[in-house]
Amino acid sequence: MKNLIAIVLAIACAAALMLTGCGNNNDPQPEPQPTELTGSISTDGSTSMQKVINTLGEAFMNENKGITFTYNPTGSGSGIKAVQEGRCDIGLSSRALKAVEKEAGLKETVLAYDGIAIIVNPENTVSDLTIKQIADVYTGKITNWKELGGEDAEIVLIGREAGSGTRDGFETITKTADTCKYRQELTSTGDVITTVAQNPDAIGYASLAAIKDTVKALSVGGVAPSEETVKDGTYAIQRPFVLVTVEGKALNECAQKFFEYITSSGAAELISAAGAVAAN
Repeated sequence: MKNLIAIVLAIACAAALMLTGCGNNNDPQPEPQPTELTGSISTDGSTSMQKVINTLGEAFMNENKGITFTYNPTGSGSGIKAVQEGRCDIGLSSRALKAVEKEAGLKETVLAYDGIAIIVNPENTVSDLTIKQIADVYTGKITNWKELGGEDAEIVLIGREAGSGTRDGFETITKTADTCKYRQELTSTGDVITTVAQNPDAIGYASLAAIKDTVKALSVGGVAPSEETVKDGTYAIQRPFVLVTVEGKALNECAQKFFEYITSSGAAELISAAGAVAAN
């Protein structure tokens, strides 16, 4: 009889366990842990954007350990072509897209604004030029520093190669497109800065975000280039830093997360620290 009662109780207990989820229905269940996103992001283009994009990329990777960020400094024109041909996730351009590029299916998103500094060797006594004087220098109408209040020395004109966003911005603002008499056309912002730093008679232009104390940035029309004067629009020679993507084509998950990260208001401090003015 006792054995029968024990069997009946065991069966009843088993049934109760089945009905109540094995007796643990009220116990807290562990939440599934999110899987860390892994993958890579490739960017290509403007050498002027190097400091800004690398600052953002490093900060992003610190917060997303499974994602690798890469930047290929090829110049704005090459970066635009790279994203169009699918060789990178995001193109980088230090000029606005042209109508023909937008018509070809490309989309621009302004990341930041940057001043184009007019730079000379620190030994140069000239400290301020007007837009007209700069245009006259680069088109060969003014050829000697003494015409600008400096030493009696021939002005050596340094600029960027065709296709450079910095060159496009400079020539558009100074209205000197296709008329500049360059002594040297260099392929990166760093090369321009180095060349001007080594030649006391040289003049060049470079991204404000990339300027070092090896060169001197001139005021333009009495306004010194700075984050504040770029932001308030008083510094005349400035241009956008643009992210280039393909219209209607979704970015991969990693690239989309990076895109949202760098265009958020939270990235403004990082962009400012890199010497540019955040668009957001």
